[in-house]
Amino acid sequence: MDINITFPGGKRVNAEYGEITIETDQSLKNGGRGAAPEPYMYFLSSIGTCAGIYVLSFCQNRGIPTEGLSLVQHNEFTTGDSGKSRLSKVTVEILIPDSFPEKYRDALIKVADKCAVKKSIIEPPEFEIITVSPGC
Repeated sequence: MDINITFPGGKRVNAEYGEITIETDQSLKNGGRGAAPEPYMYFLSSIGTCAGIYVLSFCQNRGIPTEGLSLVQHNEFTTGDSGKSRLSKVTVEILIPDSFPEKYRDALIKVADKCAVKKSIIEPPEFEIITVSPGC
C-alpha cells in the first residue's frame, strides 16, 4: 500500500491514498495557519480511534447501544536527558453508561486491546528512508 505525500503550500503536508486526502498543517506557533491538525496529532488520535472502532464494532455486533459510550485517551510525556519531550504512556479509558451490560465490561477491554495501531507501536516496523530520482 502506497501513500503519496504532497506539499500544497505553506506548512501544509498532505497524505493521499486512493480517493482520500489527509490534510495536515502546522500550528500558528510553528509557522503554519493551523488549518488542519499537525501530523503528530493524527498519530496520537489514531491510537484512540483504532481502539474505538474495535469497541464500536463489538457493541454493534451484539446490539448494545452506544449512547453514552466514549473513550478518553490520556497521553503522558516525559522529558529525556537531551531535553526533548517524548510520549511515555498512553492510557485509554472506556467510559461506559450505567446501562452497559456487566457481562461485557471485561470483554470490552480485551477488544480495545486488539488495536492494530497499538500493536504496531509495541512491535515496530523497520524504517528506511531513501532518495529516488523519478527520471532515472
